[in-house]
Amino acid sequence: MPELLQFFFSGLTVGAIYALVALGFTLIYNASDVINFAQGEFVMLGGMVTFFAHAAGIPLPLAALLAIVVATAVGLALHQFAIAPARGASAVTLIIITIGASILLRGVAAIVFDKNFHSLPSLAGGEPWIVGGAALLPQSIIVLIGAGAIVAALWAFMTRTLTGKALAATAANRLAARLVGINTSALVGFAFAVSAAIGAIGGILMTPITLTSYDVGTLLALKGFAAAMLGGMGNPLGAVAGGLIVGLLEAFSAGYLSSSYKDAVAFLVILGVLFVMPHGLLGRAAIERV
Repeated sequence: MPELLQFFFSGLTVGAIYALVALGFTLIYNASDVINFAQGEFVMLGGMVTFFAHAAGIPLPLAALLAIVVATAVGLALHQFAIAPARGASAVTLIIITIGASILLRGVAAIVFDKNFHSLPSLAGGEPWIVGGAALLPQSIIVLIGAGAIVAALWAFMTRTLTGKALAATAANRLAARLVGINTSALVGFAFAVSAAIGAIGGILMTPITLTSYDVGTLLALKGFAAAMLGGMGNPLGAVAGGLIVGLLEAFSAGYLSSSYKDAVAFLVILGVLFVMPHGLLGRAAIERV
C-alpha cells in the first residue's frame, strides 16, 4: 500500500505539470489552430531564469515574477515574428516553425545560461510528510494547488470576462469574430502570451522537485502534447485530465516495470490515441459543411 501511494503521489505531481503544458497547447490551438511545440521551452525558461536571477541576488518571488515576464515576452515575440508572418501557411509549415523556435530557444538558453542541472529551494520546506507510509513532499502540494488555481483562473477568465469570451469566439469561428469587430490577431498574440506565462509558472513549480536545465523542454513538450491529445486537443478540461493520466501512467510504469520505459509512455499514449480514439477522451469530432 505505501508503495502504491508513493507512485500515486509522484504521478499526480508530474501529471499536474504535464496538465499545465497541455493547457498551453490547448489555449494556442483553440485561438490559432497552431500546435506550438515550443511550449516546453516556456517551462524551461521559467525554471532557468528564476534560478539564475535568484543566484544573482534577486529575492525568489521577484525572480519568479521576472521569469514569468521573460517567458511572456518570448511568447509574444514568437507570435509576432514567426507565427503572424506565416498567417495562411499550412499546418505542417506552422508546426515546423514552432519546432525551429524550440531549437533556437534551447540553443540560446545553452549559451546564455549553461548546460548543468539546477534546482530551486522548496517553497514550503524540504521535510516530507508521511501519509499512509508514503512520503509526500510539501512542494508537491504546492504544485497541485498551483495547477488547480491556474485552471480555475483560466476557466473564470474564459467564461466571465469579455476578453475571454472574445477568445472563445475566435476559437469557434475566426471569420465571424472578425466580422463582429474582434481583433483576432491581437487575441492570438494574447493566447501565446498567456500560454507562455502558464508554462513559466509550471517550470517554477517543478524545479524544486525535478530540477531544470536548458534542454528539459523537449520531453515536456512531447508529454504535454500527449496529454492534450489524450484529453482531446482543444478541450481545457481534457488537457487537465490527460496530463494527470499521463503522469500516473508514467509513475506506475516506472515503479512496477522499469524506469527505463518511463519516457516511452508519452509515445505509447500518442499512438494509442491515434489508433483507438483520434478525438481523445473529451474531444469532439469536427463537423464540416460541404
